[in-house]
Amino acid sequence: MKALVLGGTGRIGSAVAWDLARYGGADVVGIAGRRERSLQKTLDWIGSDRVVPHLIDISDPRESRRLMQEYDIGIIALPERRSSYRAVETAIGAGLDAVDILEEYHRRPDPYEKEGLAAPTGMTLDDYGESLHKKAIDSGVALLDGMGFAPGLSNVTLGEGIRKVGAKRAVARVGGIPCREAAARHPLQYMITWSFDHVLREYMVRVRVLENGQVVEVAATSGRESFRFQECGIDEQLECAITPGMPSFLYTHNHMESFSEKTVRWPGHWQAIDTLKECGLLDIAPINYASQSVSPRDFFLNLIEPKLRPLPGDEDVCVMWNTAWGRDEQAEYFMWTGADSKNGISAMARVTSSSAAIAARLLAQGGIKKKGIVAPEEAFKDEAYSDLMRELERRGINIVEAIKPVKAETTLNA
Repeated sequence: MKALVLGGTGRIGSAVAWDLARYGGADVVGIAGRRERSLQKTLDWIGSDRVVPHLIDISDPRESRRLMQEYDIGIIALPERRSSYRAVETAIGAGLDAVDILEEYHRRPDPYEKEGLAAPTGMTLDDYGESLHKKAIDSGVALLDGMGFAPGLSNVTLGEGIRKVGAKRAVARVGGIPCREAAARHPLQYMITWSFDHVLREYMVRVRVLENGQVVEVAATSGRESFRFQECGIDEQLECAITPGMPSFLYTHNHMESFSEKTVRWPGHWQAIDTLKECGLLDIAPINYASQSVSPRDFFLNLIEPKLRPLPGDEDVCVMWNTAWGRDEQAEYFMWTGADSKNGISAMARVTSSSAAIAARLLAQGGIKKKGIVAPEEAFKDEAYSDLMRELERRGINIVEAIKPVKAETTLNA
């Protein structure tokens, strides 16, 4: 198998390439990027002769298409929507099956988190997404969408639980947090593992959820829960709140009575965010100060971001507790995964890249049959689900499943 990683020099893309080379998922691993120094740095870090660098401008569709046609499978690890959609279009045109890691359901583009994405003339964003889906089907291409941690593993496990107990209500609780020791060294008990600008945006937008069988919009950071995580050898008090996430679920599981995704944080984080909101520090609209136009959020971001960067010895953790409620039983899925300090891979990069790399191998080998834009919860059923869980366990990422008699949700609403 020849696998091409677009954005292969980034934090997640390089970890995907490392996984594919390390665990035998590919005979050739191409890493594509536009900076020669970054490509060389990634090559040196992975240290495998399976890895081949490609100095390329990914925004050039002709150049990208020619490169894609040399490979059996693609992994799109690009950081923002415009480049992701360009890569998706190019992959479909090249006839290349691909896994995309972005928090996006390309069949239904996010109307709030556009990041400069515009639909073609005469199309709505939904029309554009549906046209991509149809083109992929007509080309015999599968695009496995949002396949990382959350979205990704969160979708897969919750989809499995819904099938097992015939659930009509479900909630995903997921998050990347600092380990307890690192949390104490940073404001907000938070540490940057990806774009903090994106995190702040997600704290301020309206969020689509399912309530009483209908898609409704609620405020981000609402629907809070305080809970004790007592699985995987861990005993910690945590909190979670609704944020945007798992966007495909509103369409693939629109028969559900209720569904939302909640982001996990250490106690006190959400209260601190409330204070910042009340002070206006997360507002994006500029204010005039000292004859200058200043966005409060941009000012705050530049002030706090250096204080949230990992210090020497700091590590992160990926946490998951998903619940699907059936009439008589409930299915729960737990995960607590730390960083790979030996190889210098954060927990977030480890879980996200492993999920994407395993998915790419299964897709290339025919383990996933569906064509078009495919959500993780649609792709991983039966043997494909078992293969994914087995490969994650091989990498030391363990997900605990528990089927129990149903009990009432205990939600602390903000």
